[in-house]
Amino acid sequence: MIHNNKTDVQVCIVDDDNEVLDALSWLLRSRQLPCAMFSSGELFLDWLNQQPPITAYVRVILLDVRMQQLSGLQVFDKLRERNLHTTMPVIFLTGHGDVPMAVEALKNGAFDFFEKPFNDNKLVDRIEEAVLQARDLMKTVRLGAQLKVRLASLTDREREVMHHVLNSQTNKDIAESLLISARTVEVHRARLFEKLSVKNGVELSQLIKKNQ
Repeated sequence: MIHNNKTDVQVCIVDDDNEVLDALSWLLRSRQLPCAMFSSGELFLDWLNQQPPITAYVRVILLDVRMQQLSGLQVFDKLRERNLHTTMPVIFLTGHGDVPMAVEALKNGAFDFFEKPFNDNKLVDRIEEAVLQARDLMKTVRLGAQLKVRLASLTDREREVMHHVLNSQTNKDIAESLLISARTVEVHRARLFEKLSVKNGVELSQLIKKNQ
């Protein structure tokens, strides 16, 4: 189960059946899971395109396979094109005849599928498992974005020093390579570590490798 604070969660329900939308929204809200409803794949994608790439929300998508105009599978393909299905787990809702398509979607990265009529408690439990996964992935994405900002703040000289530190060179060796004093290397190294919030070269190496 996820922690009690669900204010950062948003379950997106995409289904062209208003009764299904109402029933699912009631179910999720009864379990304190905030949701947003979309009566077509087009409306959902239009809304999603207006959202920032990195948000405060952890999103899970409930996606009906069969919808008029844009099908659930087509919506899923659009998400895959932008690699959004990795940070926003997709749970398909299917009719009996759609199971083979849903299984294929699982192979392509969908989180799960539920055949209608489904067990309410099992569906919500699975949604909460998807929230856990999405929260971990979003944390990684946010840390990566923060690192890009910090790297962008480095001066050209600090970048040069970082390159040599990552190659495990000493201050003396770096100074000789860059034709500057060892004391100047120490200053750049200290500023580099401060900007990237690391204490030493080992932490710097781990940080860079983790976000490659």
